[in-house]
Amino acid sequence: MAEAEPQFLRVGGAAGDAPGDASGRRIAYLTDPGAPGKSPGVMWLSGLKSEMTSTKASVLAAWAAKHGHPCTRFDYSGHGQSEGRFEDGTIGAWLEEALAVFKKVTRGPQILVGSSMGGYIALLLLRALMRDAPTEAARVKGLLLIAPAWDMTERLMWARFPENVRREIMEKGIYHRPSKYGDGDYALSRHLIEEGRNHLIGDAPFDPGRPIHVLHGLLDPDVPWEHTLDLVAHLSGDHVQVSAVPDGEHRLSRPEDLDLMIRALEGLAGVSYAT
Repeated sequence: MAEAEPQFLRVGGAAGDAPGDASGRRIAYLTDPGAPGKSPGVMWLSGLKSEMTSTKASVLAAWAAKHGHPCTRFDYSGHGQSEGRFEDGTIGAWLEEALAVFKKVTRGPQILVGSSMGGYIALLLLRALMRDAPTEAARVKGLLLIAPAWDMTERLMWARFPENVRREIMEKGIYHRPSKYGDGDYALSRHLIEEGRNHLIGDAPFDPGRPIHVLHGLLDPDVPWEHTLDLVAHLSGDHVQVSAVPDGEHRLSRPEDLDLMIRALEGLAGVSYAT
């Protein structure tokens, strides 16, 4: 099934900003309003260097379309069809974009579905709404997190980088991290690392106040299984359910992984379309 043409939402800055200006950028999104009165909707949040047309996002959108649920996806700045350079991105900018899409594009009850960094952004989005916009936060009925890379820049990058990589980042301002997924090097900036320290979850108690289902492969080399166990221990309120995938790696994009994702989503949504 061919993807629809994206729409664009201006986030940050003024309308006259240059296309690559991080203070104002056009964010590409895809949205399907679903059948009248059908809820909840689902909002997809991609991982680092991933796109809203990736395998998991497309499967999610196809499920929503088949059953009439609203569905919204978007590309962060520097990703996919959105404006900006990847190396100019920060956790704060990508969170700002997720908040703008949630508030301006989605309607009614929503399930947030985030993969890797998208799981982290989903948690940050919920926390920001609970703090600043309780009425909007009430629309979030649950979160489905796939190998959530929470506190990514600090715990999964800076803390794991060898000393020579840390020195390169501090002295040159950029580190080109090789990728094993065939999508080119990841240009990780000093600004990404330093700005990320403004958005840590692990530095304060956090009760999400609604169900969270985490899927995580035990063979994940990028976001270790123990990282999810630490998240469960940190979040208060006993809202988290975890499904371990014994032979699963990071992307969890095999047919059986995608089926597990949909079953978990249906559980959070309180529906069942199993055949």
